[in-house]
Amino acid sequence: MSRSRPVAPSIKALVRKSLPAQKGHSLPGPQDIFRTQLPNGIVILVRSNFNSPSAVISGYIQAGSLFESDGKLGLADFVASALMRGTEKHTFEQIYDALESVGATLGFSSGSHTTGFSGRSLVEDLPLLFDLLAESARTPIFPSNELKKLRAQLLTGLSIRAQDTSDMAAMTFDEIVFAGHPYARPDDGYPETIRAITRRDIARFHKRHFGPKGMSIAVVGAVEPQFVVDQVSRVLGDWQNPAQPAHAPLPPLTPLTGITRKHIPIPGKSQADIVIGASGPERRSPEYIAASLANSVLGQFGMMGRIGDVVREQSGLAYYAYSSLSSGLGPGSWDVSAGVNPTNIERAIELIRTELAGFVEKGISTEELQDSQANFIGRLPLSLESNTGVANALLNIERYNLGLDYYQRYEQMVRQATPEEALNAIRRYLHPDRLAIATAGP
Repeated sequence: MSRSRPVAPSIKALVRKSLPAQKGHSLPGPQDIFRTQLPNGIVILVRSNFNSPSAVISGYIQAGSLFESDGKLGLADFVASALMRGTEKHTFEQIYDALESVGATLGFSSGSHTTGFSGRSLVEDLPLLFDLLAESARTPIFPSNELKKLRAQLLTGLSIRAQDTSDMAAMTFDEIVFAGHPYARPDDGYPETIRAITRRDIARFHKRHFGPKGMSIAVVGAVEPQFVVDQVSRVLGDWQNPAQPAHAPLPPLTPLTGITRKHIPIPGKSQADIVIGASGPERRSPEYIAASLANSVLGQFGMMGRIGDVVREQSGLAYYAYSSLSSGLGPGSWDVSAGVNPTNIERAIELIRTELAGFVEKGISTEELQDSQANFIGRLPLSLESNTGVANALLNIERYNLGLDYYQRYEQMVRQATPEEALNAIRRYLHPDRLAIATAGP
């Protein structure tokens, strides 16, 4: 592929290498986050960082697995994986040769609500990166020979998933907790649904769901905001798709009413995996921070919190044991995961349920809360040390409407959480007699 980027003084002039370096621990906020919206709806977020000559692009398009039918599960993931397999201007090989020639990266991935993208390059190569991003998102041609190879790769991945005890336990847990809800479906589909997807399905999904509505782009690096706005306007400013739906509505989630257990037999495995829990708060819930701090105590802090201490360290029943709180635009999940010898499944489940019952009854102590608060506050600057970390933070602000000053308010919000608030969050979402228990193994 021929690169049509000019080595223009106007670009290099925007790389202010002579300016003083920013403080390493300065948190992004209204004073240095630039946000604007193009007439076609695309939101642009920029934070300048002149400590290196590179920049990161990250963002999402409002096209995810929520728009799929049950018979075509995995379609959004298939489309995202196929976007860079050839465009109206360039072949698969030409696209990747162009990226490799300048040491740049670019890729797409799909989730429930959106198709995400991310890339990195030197600032002088950003016009090329924007060109390839726009080409892949707007004018992919989905060559039949590439789709055939991609389908084989996807089916191989699903075959590997079917033999992975951790993946199968997690997928089964989602099926129980989110029964009757779109979140119960795996984003990567099933072998039979991937085989049922045609090139026409892929092209139709792209034509309908890819567009500027709900699209956000974050750029962090040695660039001025106006340069980014000019580049995005150049390649995406005229993008329109009147058929693009605004969003995929989510139905209400029906909570669990008792203990629901399911085992996925996978013969020949030396390990079994367990996932126990229930639904959790949305990311925008006022209880999210209190629940996150409580989860840290339960199975994250130190040697994986109380769960790791009881199940792994004291009892020696698990290869690993920890808890997770996963939250997004819709209902999340709050669960405990453990990998055990198959002979220890029942003992491990009993120990975890006992620990959850005590957690719900007594909550967390002031000391435990303070330890987790210090951990949350201390690790925030570390997560924002890289351009990629800042770009992800900017997208979180936009996706969940947290406010440009969110990370500057973060310490105060974390410190204000009380043991009582944590206990209320625990009791709202975790009920010892209303749990999903998913296991996979021999």
